[in-house]
Amino acid sequence: MRELLKDLKAWQRQGKKTAIARVVDVEGSGPRLPGAAMAVNEDGAVSGSVSGGCVEGAVVVEALEVIADGSRRMVTFGYSDDEAFAVGLTCGGTIHLFLETLDW
Repeated sequence: MRELLKDLKAWQRQGKKTAIARVVDVEGSGPRLPGAAMAVNEDGAVSGSVSGGCVEGAVVVEALEVIADGSRRMVTFGYSDDEAFAVGLTCGGTIHLFLETLDW
């Protein structure tokens, strides 16, 4: 989370709408542990990581939807999930993420 602070502060100063995705649970082998976070602003700029790259693109899409509609949501990517396999989550585990917008 600390590495995100510089970008989050800059986006706040710029008035950018921003969503944050956090790993809240991992089943089996996962690329990042619970607590890992990634922020996405309304322009699609990214800071941090929740998967070391293997599902980050799909998380950006989810984050932009959260920014657009103001919702909160849980998303799951796992080895048996066709989308996760397609984007490269082949570590054999499942990651659960919570996404929400930041209220400056």
